[in-house]
Amino acid sequence: MTLARQGWLFLLMGFLQWILDWAVTVVLSHFGVPLEVANVCGRITGALLGFWLNGTITFSTSTPLGRRHLVRFIIAWIVLTIISTWAVGLVGHNAGLQYAWLAKPVVEAVLAVASFFISRYWIYR
Repeated sequence: MTLARQGWLFLLMGFLQWILDWAVTVVLSHFGVPLEVANVCGRITGALLGFWLNGTITFSTSTPLGRRHLVRFIIAWIVLTIISTWAVGLVGHNAGLQYAWLAKPVVEAVLAVASFFISRYWIYR
């Protein structure tokens, strides 16, 4: 599959993931769950959806998703989640919860660029 087609599919699948991630983060933090915990919960729900969607659609191959893909995905997800949680938490502690909700999409968009290349060249290889 071409880089452009994979990029388009990654954006589409990522948008679905992001909506779920953001909604879980906002709802949980609105009801008093600490922002960092809510962010990790949101990223977990998005990751579960994203691993399957990207593995079966965006970066699909004749090889089914397996343990190697999952381990690589988990490693990348942990690193990206640490960065995301740190950035969103930093905004939340310095500017307030509502600004953290607004900053989260920006943080995730920046991380999505790195995630695409990590996924294409390492996770789903």
